Amino acid sequence: TPRELIYDSGAVKSMRSVVAFAALAFHGGGAAFVGLPAARQTKASRLASPAMVVEAPKFTSDGAKSQVGNDAFLNEDLMGRAIRGTGVVSSKQLKIGIVGAGLAGMVAAMDLADAGHDVEMFELRPFVGGKVSSWKDKDDNHIEMGLHVFFGCYYNLFGIMKRTGSYDLLRLKEHTHTFINSGGGVGELDFRFPVGAPVSGLQAFARTQQLGVSDKLANALRLGTSPIVRALVDFDGGMDMVRELDEMTFTEWFTQLEGPFEGSARGSIDRMWDPIAYALGFIDCDHISARCMLTIFMLFAIRTEASVLRMLEGSPQTYLHDPIVAYLEERGVKINLRTPARDLVHELDANGRPARVTGIKIKKSLANKFDATDQDDDTAAEFDGEEIRNFDAVVCALDLPGIKGLLPPNFRQDPFFDKIYNLDTVPIATVQVRFNGWVTEMHNDKRMMDVSGDQSDGRGSGIDNLLYSADAEFSCFADLALVSPGEYYKEGEGSLIQAVFDSRAVKRPEEQLVADCIAQLNDLFPSSKKLECIWSKVTKLGQSLYREKPGQDKFRPTQATPIDNFFLAGSYTYQDYLDSMEGATRSGLMVADEIVARADALAAAAEKAQAKEAVAA
Repeated sequence: TPRELIYDSGAVKSMRSVVAFAALAFHGGGAAFVGLPAARQTKASRLASPAMVVEAPKFTSDGAKSQVGNDAFLNEDLMGRAIRGTGVVSSKQLKIGIVGAGLAGMVAAMDLADAGHDVEMFELRPFVGGKVSSWKDKDDNHIEMGLHVFFGCYYNLFGIMKRTGSYDLLRLKEHTHTFINSGGGVGELDFRFPVGAPVSGLQAFARTQQLGVSDKLANALRLGTSPIVRALVDFDGGMDMVRELDEMTFTEWFTQLEGPFEGSARGSIDRMWDPIAYALGFIDCDHISARCMLTIFMLFAIRTEASVLRMLEGSPQTYLHDPIVAYLEERGVKINLRTPARDLVHELDANGRPARVTGIKIKKSLANKFDATDQDDDTAAEFDGEEIRNFDAVVCALDLPGIKGLLPPNFRQDPFFDKIYNLDTVPIATVQVRFNGWVTEMHNDKRMMDVSGDQSDGRGSGIDNLLYSADAEFSCFADLALVSPGEYYKEGEGSLIQAVFDSRAVKRPEEQLVADCIAQLNDLFPSSKKLECIWSKVTKLGQSLYREKPGQDKFRPTQATPIDNFFLAGSYTYQDYLDSMEGATRSGLMVADEIVARADALAAAAEKAQAKEAVAA
């Protein structure tokens, strides 16, 4: 009998419990707080009540509108839109400046160039990619800022990759999420099942070895009364409930139904949900927004493919960014690297408030390309002159520290821009360690030590998938020589483990981080103590993703701003896919749709401004 068809009676009973409890909780559209004592119900209701309602973005284009709201949450048709582009060639050509050449900026540039506009980009670093950047060091090793995983519901990003010819370079992984525990224990969420979502997800949670019986019961109780179950029969109602939970932590939400059994849900949080929370946002369940976690679970529950993982054949630069750069250059887009923007040149209205952005003040940097992760270019580089470039429209496609640093102080007179400064970021440290054998091979010492011959294309020994752990300080990790062997496997060498540390360890010296990483890997894979580390690299990013703590949605700006010719893009801007590659892609597409829809009006405003300048001259 195939492995995926085997399930025990206990798993079936757990699944029945979830379904039965869900039916009870949502009978007739029932409330989420079933069976809570009055005192705890009051607290829970207070925490879950929306602190604010996110206003619908004031978009002009139907394309941008289609990317937000419940109808866009799992809209596979958006992939077709990403493949085709806007489908419009504007009658008036705009001169458009884009600050930032990460995914959001490059995706916006693709559509704007295809629509016939003159696009120029400015990037601080010596390469493109933003938080998904990679580069080579002096010894030709590929260095990354994080571990990048492609979920099956990244419809917009997959559309962009199909458009540039890189989609087929993704490597599909087994449909499991694997936890490695101290001493070599393995727990899985195994989604492989003849029936798709939500049944495949229910049986994965019911059968997982990662949790004991009492923890599975806590899961069944909480997930069975969650907005996810309501969404199965009332998607809009379920999604609205998820958004309302942005004001409480996941732990507060998950423990609401403990009743007199206080602490009964802690085991499930510690052993499963915390590793997932760290992997999503680099903070634990006691601090991460319930909305953030439930958004991901909603994806997994509704669509089978959402929990399927893919990883690149090699580095992001080669297999994701280079095809996009080639696409842009073929269409005349100019990408200025090592060119930080220092200010936004803008007009003022009669009240002295910013009215129209007319240009970008830039400095040409002489930065060493190997000093790649410095976010403060004033200390990392020398400069070769300063100039102002004029544009009809400007897009700031920066990360959160970038946009905070670039916005002129007087922009903060407008609450729209001022609220951005309430958002915070989390630090991370990516540690890469290469060994003389295969770290994740735990069953055959001879095979673990064997690095002879050609073991490319994932033929090395070990676990070819993303890994989580509740017993290590890195949120997620993988053996790049197995999962992305195209550029990370080296003949005659073994594993290249890439592990992402969060704030618990990021302040330690690099040498200590490497030593701690090796020690924790040895704890998770005891047989790996026989191996030697032959190379290591630490890349610290003091400000990475925005901090997904409760109450942040109200501070995330829309892509269209109160200034008609000024736009924001980036994964921190408002969209449902959080701070992710898919979120960045969506924001870039939304900006492009909006500019194309406004092209005639923006061109007329630019002509009027030029005529006014001519008269003044």
